Amino acid sequence: MQTISIRKGLKSDLSQVLQLIQELAIYEKAEGEVIVTVEELEKDGFGAHPLFYFFVAELDHKIVGLALYYIKYSTWKGKCVFLEDLIVNSEYRKHGIGKKLFNQVIKAAKEIHAERMEWQVLDWNEPAINFYKTYHTHFAPEWLNCKLIGEQIQNYSF
Repeated sequence: MQTISIRKGLKSDLSQVLQLIQELAIYEKAEGEVIVTVEELEKDGFGAHPLFYFFVAELDHKIVGLALYYIKYSTWKGKCVFLEDLIVNSEYRKHGIGKKLFNQVIKAAKEIHAERMEWQVLDWNEPAINFYKTYHTHFAPEWLNCKLIGEQIQNYSF
């Protein structure tokens, strides 16, 4: 395999980024759940106050991996990094690309003096769980994931 380069994501990468996001949704058995568009990604990631940042893994001008993260705030700890998605195209897994992307997010967290880096992994995704175990990850079984989805938010009456 040729050399993979890891770099900050650019606006021009967003169509390929969306393809990777859609590939992840298929892998996670949620194919119809992706509603974000390239235009929304551009507005939200490159506006006056970016809502997320990302790194890409590139091979021959093709994006084959993505690490998308954002800054969150803990009232106990201060700045934290939340890794929303770590995606490697299925054809390019097992070549260390995920590790390179993950390490780049750790570096970004270190640069801003983040006190914590967090992410989620599906309980059935053994390859990802085993990957994260190599980092001596703390898995927090006492925390439950909670959410309201878009329709619930929009239909809520005060």
